[in-house]
Amino acid sequence: MNNNDSSDQSTHFGFRKVAAGEKARLVADVFNSVANKYDVMNDLMSLGVHRLWKRFTIEMSGVGAGQKVLDVASGTGDLAAAFAARVGGGGWVVATDINNAMLARGRDALLDRGISGTMSYALANAERLPFPDNYFDCVSIAFGLRNVTHIAAALAAMRRVLKPGGRLLVLEFSKPLAPLRPLYDAYSKFLPWLGKAVAGDAESYRYLVESIRMHPDQETLKQMMSDAGFGHCDYYNLSGGIVALHRGYKL
Repeated sequence: MNNNDSSDQSTHFGFRKVAAGEKARLVADVFNSVANKYDVMNDLMSLGVHRLWKRFTIEMSGVGAGQKVLDVASGTGDLAAAFAARVGGGGWVVATDINNAMLARGRDALLDRGISGTMSYALANAERLPFPDNYFDCVSIAFGLRNVTHIAAALAAMRRVLKPGGRLLVLEFSKPLAPLRPLYDAYSKFLPWLGKAVAGDAESYRYLVESIRMHPDQETLKQMMSDAGFGHCDYYNLSGGIVALHRGYKL
């Protein structure tokens, strides 16, 4: 479906083929544009169901008191906040994002909710995580993996920072089951219009639709996780496969 070898000289940005070194900047432009309306658009686009997808992810994480969690591409911090409640005062949650506008939005949102003592923040590329080996009990990435330039490199980086026995959770748009595809296709054509009406930005939401189309399907991503060295890999289709939660363990 797509090639994520870090030696590639080109990659995709939506349906466009671009130089690999350009994708991070182009993705940053998208999220700089949508940061202020990000949460509103998430609620509108999913009719609020994204909150249930994230709740399921937290339940499947197995995270408990005193553990260390890394939330990659944390955005406005929904997962990070829920993990902070789980780890309690003896644990630690690190929220990272490659985009400073999104990271600042997430930090401000969590501070407004009184979440501070168990949190830290880092501006970081998912492919080059600035953390020690074998450090975290759990790593999560929600709706961010499709935006990285080299998925295989990001998976390898997330595995490196996990402790043996630690788990990776990838929540991402995926390939809907066949009966849903016609309706899903029709809805996808509506999203750029919604982005224009609410966020004043049709192009960023056109990229959203295209990036979902280019992202590996459920079985392909499961194999990529296995190839990256994760064991016991599985996935759960949510909302008929519109979204899937993949989970793997560092053996």
